[in-house]
Amino acid sequence: MSKINLVLASSSPRRHELLRLIHPYFEIKHPCIKEKRRHNESPDLYVKRLSKEKAYAINLQSNDLILSADTIVFFNQEILEKPQDRSDAIKMLKKLSNTTHYVYTGFSFRNYNEIKSFHVVSEVAFRIIRDKEIDDYVNTDCPLDKAGSYAIQGEASKFVHSIKGSYTNIIGLPLCEVSEQLSRYQ
Repeated sequence: MSKINLVLASSSPRRHELLRLIHPYFEIKHPCIKEKRRHNESPDLYVKRLSKEKAYAINLQSNDLILSADTIVFFNQEILEKPQDRSDAIKMLKKLSNTTHYVYTGFSFRNYNEIKSFHVVSEVAFRIIRDKEIDDYVNTDCPLDKAGSYAIQGEASKFVHSIKGSYTNIIGLPLCEVSEQLSRYQ
């Protein structure tokens, strides 16, 4: 088998940093797809479908192995993606205050022979977050490009009471599971 050229189909700097921890050499390409949930689509099928669409949005070369991913927050039968604006971010964080929610990441590997998709779920419990804390956090602009309006690896870590499952999944790329699948191609 010839040497693979790993391509990360993602615009997320967090995914870039995470992948570099387990595979230092890869290309980055930016997929352009519409991220819209289909009627009655479950969170796991949604993130896997989006990760597949991202993988197919990248032109494949002969030795390429494309890795793509998508992450959402699921709470109370509602999918919380990236907020549309500050007001939306505040609403999301108020919903998540003093509750437990789930973070789903779907990821796919695509080469010339196949595409395989997986998903990982982590449970996150937030403590009560005061309105002033939410306002202060939203004013940092950090939550504006994050699913569920928070980044667990940053300032929002102080809101997290507990997690069950993969910490790196909550950031946006479940390294244990990605590494396990990646090893099948090397």
